Amino acid sequence: MSYSARIEGTIHTFASLRELMAKATPLRSGDCLAGLAAASGEERVAAQMCLADVPLARFLEEQLIPYEEDEVTRLIVDTHDKDAFAPVSEMTVGMFRDWLLSDAADGAVLKKIAPGITPEMAAAVSKLMRLQDLIYVASKCRVVVGFRDTIGLPGTLAVRIQPNHPTDDARGIAASTLDGLFYGSGDAVIGINPATDNLKNVCVLLDMLDNLRQRYDIPTQSCVLTHVTTTIQAIEKGAPVDLVFQSIAGTEGANKSFGINLAMLREGREAALSLNRGTVGNNVMYFETGQGSALSANAHRGVDQQTCEARAYAVAREFKPLLVNTVVGFIGPEYLYDGKQIARAGLEDHFCGKLMGVPMGVDVCYTNHAEADQDDMDALLTLLCTAGCNYIMGVPGADDIMLNYQSTSYHDALYARRLLGLKPAPEFEAWLEKNGICDSRGRLKPVSPRNPMLHMSRELERAGV
Repeated sequence: MSYSARIEGTIHTFASLRELMAKATPLRSGDCLAGLAAASGEERVAAQMCLADVPLARFLEEQLIPYEEDEVTRLIVDTHDKDAFAPVSEMTVGMFRDWLLSDAADGAVLKKIAPGITPEMAAAVSKLMRLQDLIYVASKCRVVVGFRDTIGLPGTLAVRIQPNHPTDDARGIAASTLDGLFYGSGDAVIGINPATDNLKNVCVLLDMLDNLRQRYDIPTQSCVLTHVTTTIQAIEKGAPVDLVFQSIAGTEGANKSFGINLAMLREGREAALSLNRGTVGNNVMYFETGQGSALSANAHRGVDQQTCEARAYAVAREFKPLLVNTVVGFIGPEYLYDGKQIARAGLEDHFCGKLMGVPMGVDVCYTNHAEADQDDMDALLTLLCTAGCNYIMGVPGADDIMLNYQSTSYHDALYARRLLGLKPAPEFEAWLEKNGICDSRGRLKPVSPRNPMLHMSRELERAGV
């Protein structure tokens, strides 16, 4: 089915819903690289005008990637909740946008419709929104999850401690972890990106993190961000796995490039659930995504990168994760050229995920060859925390020396919490106060020289880790 709009005597025609979605997307370098972007601002506006008149139900009839050719499409179609969709089923994309911005669409209502919103619907409405629209609607969507603490509650902002080290040195990882804990970070997860996917090394890191958690009775979860198959093998060997990590994408082909499929993710989740290690919940999956991943694998199937990204959230939603985050500027300027494109993408991703009922966080980040700097990240961090982002990254000095990119620091998280009156997860906040890291008002206290955690690195060295 074709779509068309007239602007000042010029008729713009779009051959399919897939083309219409791509042409309506705000400008970004990845879509230009793929040859999918609108040729001009006028064509983009014409596409957005057409898209506003498309019924939401059309996305259930016209698949952007054929059902028979893609297991992500099959997942989206087969798990669609018609009852949840019913309240908005008669709306067009434009009407849906107006309704989302209205007082009628409060948090309780948005939670009920989330299972009925497909990623293509979420992506479509986001293309018609200004940044303030994306922020406002996302701020109404709360997705609360738990494992050893509760993440996503109103008035909270969680932080992942990301203590990466180029050689997986235990003392270096411990120092970064200690730094984060004393800044009140770590309630989302203490998560290491290992320098190698070697199973023995992964098990050593898992044991180390679990020993630290138990030694200081920290109400959080740990994760080594290795491939799902490696984590399954670690579980089989008796390693103390809390969360199963995997990078995911929005097409079957892109997931194949990561060496995964849906069945593999299901196996990983079932393995983690069998350990029964959670105390306040059983959300055991951790997923990372990013606009441009499907294109970089040449597996986007002609779909624009933002819609592909939203489709990844359908994959995430199926497995009831604790953590999902878009590593928004990590892939590079070929996909998001500058700070403006990164900011727009981060807010789109957070909005789409939250609208679909996914517990979204964002790695507010950029690579050194992008036209972006830390000022851009300060702005995006502030906007995302205003929008109710579940969690962000805590990297020492905001500079990941293993992955070689720029992110956010423990200091940045502290800034956001203080500025907006946000707190850590409640169980973690109680632990911070009990251990003299924060006072009863949530303010950081000077570290006592008698605090046992100051000896963390020494204890690791004595243990031969």
